[in-house]
Formats: sequence, C-alpha cells, structure tokens
Amino acid sequence: MGDGAQDLIAAAGGQQPGSLRAAIANAMVGLKKQYYGRGPEGAKAFVEDDYIFVVLEGGLTRNEETLLAAGRQDLVRQYRLAFQEVVGDTATGAVEELTGRRVIGYHSQIVFDPARAFEIFVLEPEG
Repeated sequence: MGDGAQDLIAAAGGQQPGSLRAAIANAMVGLKKQYYGRGPEGAKAFVEDDYIFVVLEGGLTRNEETLLAAGRQDLVRQYRLAFQEVVGDTATGAVEELTGRRVIGYHSQIVFDPARAFEIFVLEPEG
C-alpha cells in the first residue's frame, strides 16, 4: 500500500486532528508577538463549519496595564480595535492560507477581567 497517515489525511481532504486549530492559534499568537511586541500566554482556536473563533489569553503590554489600572479601559479597547483594523489583512491572510478558504468577515474584540482577546473569522461557504 505505502500510504502513510499523512497521505491518508491528505486524500481525505482534512488535516491531522487539531493541527489546523493549532496552526491558526499559533498564527494569531505570532501576529500579536510581531506587531504588539508581546504575545498572549495562551491561545486556543475553535473551527466549526464556516466559522473560526480564536481566544487569546493575557498578553497586555505594560502601557496597556498602566492605562487599565488608571481606569482607562475605553482607551485600551479603542487602541486595540484600531490596531487590529491595521493588521486585519495579515490576520485574514494567515487564516486563508491555512484553511485554503476565503475569509468574508473578520472581527476582533478584547475584554479585561480576565484579559482575553477574541479573533472571529467567517469563511466563505464551501461549494
């Protein structure tokens, strides 16, 4: 036969269980590290049909933590969302490359207690 596990997975049109989710989570961590200068402490991606939801834990910069301590959550959120608009093409491009599908919707959000960022992607339906 000669087909290894990777050949079978490729023939089935899928990826090794968890590998796509891990790749997407790692790409979002890398994006935060590269562009924010600090990445989250943890990340997990969820993939369901045409939707990808990534949860990033922690990763606030020192200046963001200082602003939060001064009660300026609004300013930190405004900055983060504006910044995500700037790097949005990079985030969606990574998801498109990893999934082989076009991203037709993207949204980023952050909450502070506990510190979590959420990256939400809507993929073009298959077919």
